[in-house]
Amino acid sequence: MDKATILVVDDTPENIDILVGILGEDYKVKVAIDGPRALALVTKTLPDLILLDVMMPGMNGYEVCKLLKQEPLTCHIPVIFVTALSEVADEAQGFALGAVDYITKPVSAPVVKARVKTHLALYDQKRLLEQQVKERTQELEETRFEIIRRLGRAAEYKDNETGLHVVRMSHYARLLAIKLGLPSTFCELLYNASPMHDIGKIGTPDAVLKKPGKLDAEEWKIMQQHAVIGAEIIGEHGDPLLQMARRIALTHHEKWDGTGYPNGLSEENIPIEGRIVAIADVFDALTSQRPYKQPWTIEATMELLENQAGQHFDPKLVEEFKQILPEVIAIRNTYFEH
Repeated sequence: MDKATILVVDDTPENIDILVGILGEDYKVKVAIDGPRALALVTKTLPDLILLDVMMPGMNGYEVCKLLKQEPLTCHIPVIFVTALSEVADEAQGFALGAVDYITKPVSAPVVKARVKTHLALYDQKRLLEQQVKERTQELEETRFEIIRRLGRAAEYKDNETGLHVVRMSHYARLLAIKLGLPSTFCELLYNASPMHDIGKIGTPDAVLKKPGKLDAEEWKIMQQHAVIGAEIIGEHGDPLLQMARRIALTHHEKWDGTGYPNGLSEENIPIEGRIVAIADVFDALTSQRPYKQPWTIEATMELLENQAGQHFDPKLVEEFKQILPEVIAIRNTYFEH
């Protein structure tokens, strides 16, 4: 195993020599003779532990420790003060700033070795636990996303045998969100939430959903209910992903001119995720084969999107979608259903 790195900060060369002599055999020891040099050194190579003198000219040890603890990159590095100060108030100040221990001068070799070994072990254990938590959290996130994708595909299986529609349109939606310059966290939420846009189809009768011909007025009314049913299935939840999924399910059939369903929202009253998914959904639906139609060509589909800009679709989003069409086609080809 690689040796741990210890940074010794002290303005007195004799003190540095003593600590290097005590620790040099077991650890990689780096040194700095003042606070600014210590901070510069830390930014280049993160040590595993810092032995920090308190009484230094210019920037004292307390100030160095405070700055270290303010930075996300260095705040977790254990700091042990090495000082002649032994008053309770001095120790209390150091601990309040985030130090893990005190060693008083003149130092004892066995004490230095024992304290350093103990705090390195604690630090290693903490990092291991943090890594395990991070990995477990990532596993849970991936599982959650996969469940949502599967639920989205469950709805698609009612009128699409492979369920690849939700895969393609979620990619299209993310591409469009990225093109709009929306935050990366939003783009990823959109990608993972949009597969649930038609989850409400689970509640739509097969006789309506799979009817090969045109729906009559009553059947169309039943079909429109899938937006509300989808929102009800997802429900009210504090999780941002499920909140977005619910908004998408409820609003992706609203139209820019207010003639959509279920609530007749218009223009920017329709959430941006609903407007994005509306384009991604219609593009993929038209270019895919369905029980009631043959696939449209890319050219015919884009002509419809452009004709419906300002009516069905947000005109700005249609223009942006045209700009990413080569990437959209590449995704369509990757997940094409034969």
